[in-house]
Amino acid sequence: MTELYIDVAGGRLAVHDFGTGPAVVLLHADIVDSWAWEPLTPFLLDAGYRVVAFDRRYLGGSRTDDVSYSNRADTIAVLDALELDRAALVGNSVGGQIALDTAIEAPARVAALVTIGSIVPDWWPGMTPEEEALEAELERIAESGDPDAIADADVRAWVDGPGQPADRVPEDIRELVREMDRAINEPGRVRGTPVPADPPASQRLDRLTMPVLAISGALDFSYHVASAEYLAANAPDGRAEIMPDVAHLPGLEAPEELGALITRYLAPLPRWG
Repeated sequence: MTELYIDVAGGRLAVHDFGTGPAVVLLHADIVDSWAWEPLTPFLLDAGYRVVAFDRRYLGGSRTDDVSYSNRADTIAVLDALELDRAALVGNSVGGQIALDTAIEAPARVAALVTIGSIVPDWWPGMTPEEEALEAELERIAESGDPDAIADADVRAWVDGPGQPADRVPEDIRELVREMDRAINEPGRVRGTPVPADPPASQRLDRLTMPVLAISGALDFSYHVASAEYLAANAPDGRAEIMPDVAHLPGLEAPEELGALITRYLAPLPRWG
């Protein structure tokens, strides 16, 4: 593994680069950093892929000034710094939204797109009353600014899954996410302001010229399941996979199953460089 830092306008990105072969770039969820991809990485390496994972601004080992910035531009900056003409983008949660927006804005750079537990910006299927209540509780706890309380609430919602028992997921996974989440919510951490894509992705899905695999865990919030099905139905070359018995972070909860899904999807595609 090679660890490096890439300077971007108003910030610095921590990057982890593994193996050789066609590159797969992993974009993590908001409540974790790039080390959340560690359990998945061996399955991609064993299938012959180069794996690149980076911490987005203010998360993990990356930093940002108090500036406006584009996560899409940062993703392309990583490709440029590593001299990657094209890569498959795999994103979880907000990382999936960033991967989707990047694929729309720079389709020539993206060989394939995989989203996991992601929404399609500006398309909203709604929530169940129980999910609305849980989201309201998450917002209330987030406003408290207490990193421990925020981490506990995020683990219940995103690791266990809405309405699921607290012992459904092994405690070591829950504690790993808790630890990452606490660090992200440390008081005084500079976050900057990410600038959303305009127009939003839902209005530009016809620009997805690459194969698209939209994945959701069946135990995730219902809008993530609906969003995966919507993206697959509206991308020119889309497919949806709903993973049973997992919630929002299948890369931690079921890395072997997720790795098999991704590598089976990528295997028939022409190799990229």
